[in-house]
Parts: sequence; structure tokens; C-alpha cells
Amino acid sequence: MGKDDPVEYVDRRTGRRTVETVMGDRALRFAYRTLAGRLLWPLLFGGRTVSAMLGRKFDSPSSAKKIPALASLPGCNPGEAEKPVPEYATFNEFFTRRLKPGARPVGDGVTSPADGRISLHLGADAGAPFPLKGAKRALRDVFAPSAPPGAAGGLFDIAVVRLAPVDYHRFHFPCDCSTPEPPVAVPGTYHSVNPLAVALRPDVYAMNERQILRCETAFGDLWLVEVGAFGVGTICQTFSGPKHAKGEEKGYFKFGGSTVIMATRAGALEFDADIAANSAQGLETKVLCGERIAVPAARK
Repeated sequence: MGKDDPVEYVDRRTGRRTVETVMGDRALRFAYRTLAGRLLWPLLFGGRTVSAMLGRKFDSPSSAKKIPALASLPGCNPGEAEKPVPEYATFNEFFTRRLKPGARPVGDGVTSPADGRISLHLGADAGAPFPLKGAKRALRDVFAPSAPPGAAGGLFDIAVVRLAPVDYHRFHFPCDCSTPEPPVAVPGTYHSVNPLAVALRPDVYAMNERQILRCETAFGDLWLVEVGAFGVGTICQTFSGPKHAKGEEKGYFKFGGSTVIMATRAGALEFDADIAANSAQGLETKVLCGERIAVPAARK
């Protein structure tokens, strides 16, 4: 991706390439595309101080005045929110909003765990750099210290769902499952997950703060990894108990761009052809939470 290239994805509903509206685009380009910005990386992204400060700011009543700016951005649909915009007391309250009943119907098969732009990495070697050319950290490092059994040499299919600030920021279980262990929280940095940043910091998924949960399903183990990013002061888990139905809320991100990674053993799922074809061309596909993205491989 060149210095001034726009961020593009495929709109699944139209099949057309769409230029993403990047909130804070100028600041992001300064931080990742200039020498002065990169010199500030240890301060901006090296710990949770700056993101925690932003979190407190967006939890304050004065932050409510910033809601209309987010609500007006292309891709943000405030009409889906369970409450009218003026009824949200803080920016983060709107950012973490629930939706009206039926706004995200649950489809068949295995569904997207979140609204976002999805990309696939099929047959990924757990010992190989992930996810981009130039990465040095291996896929198994994303899961550390909860690496899947046999991760040293196993192959995995990975779906990366990248959320932008305009998206609905709650995440859900993509299939019926059970969770015998609690999530594992892994501390880390707070780099942006936007492609503008990831192109220069490709190890972000193995470096950023994240929470990892193993799910037992009818088609084998599935791992869900929520990855924090710049401005994300908190990853909140709202689920309880060991049994979960497809579409059940799992948790939410507070302010910032974020990512949900879904991993299975290679070949366990057959991903929808349009998503696979776009990923093969290096393009993300815009999907909605609850929308089908795959079926178990044995189901034709």
C-alpha cells in the first residue's frame, strides 16, 4: 500500500470496491507514514496510558457532543441503534450501543462474529509469519500463551474481521459452542489495526493486547481472539456460562478500531466463495455480524 493509497474493501451487497472513510485519517497517516510520527510510537502505542486517557475522555459527559460527528460518517447507521442519538449520555455509550431487535438477523452456517471487513488466511502454518509479508512473528504467537495443541506444526484457517470506528462494536458467537475455560488475557501494545498502519507494523496481531477463548463446536475447536487497538481502552466480555447459542452476545470494544480473529483447523470450514475470492486478491469484504461466512466442510 502506497503512502497516499486509499483503503478499499468490497461491499458484499453490491460487489463493488468501496473506499473506506477512515476516522482520524490525517492523524493516522502522520503516525505511520512520517518519521516524526514513528518516533512517537513508544509513547502513543507502547502501553495503555494514551488509550486509557482516551477511554476516560470518551466516558465523560462532555464527550456526548462528539457523537453526531461519528453518527454522520458513511457506514455508521444510527437508525439501527436501540435508542435515539440524543439519549446517549457519553460518546462511549453510543460507540458500544446495542441495536434494535432484528437489526442483525442470524443466518445459517457459521456467521461473522462482528460487523467489519473480513479477510481469510487459509491453510496458514502456525509456525510461519502472520499475517502479511514482512511479518516476523508466527501465527502461534497470536495465541500465546494459549497456543492450540499442536500449534508448532499445525495448519489453520484464519478469518480476520477488522472493525472500523463507524461499525457496531459488539461481538457475538458465530456458532453453537461450549467454552470449557475462561478467556485468556494477553497484555500488549496498542497499535492501530487499520491497513495503513498494519502495512508498516505487520506483527500487530501478535503484539497488541488481546483476549483468547477456545470454543468447542460440532466441527472441532474454534478460537476467538479479540484484539485491542489504539484508542481501545477496554475489551469487555459480557457472556457467562459454558454453553452458548449462535448469535449470543460475547462482549464489546470501547472506543477505537479493533479486530476479531476466528481460527479453526485447516479444512474444518468451507468459506463462502465471494469472501474467499476477494481474499485471494488481497481485498477485504464488508460483512455484518450474524451474516453467514462459512459452513462446516462436511455440509454441502
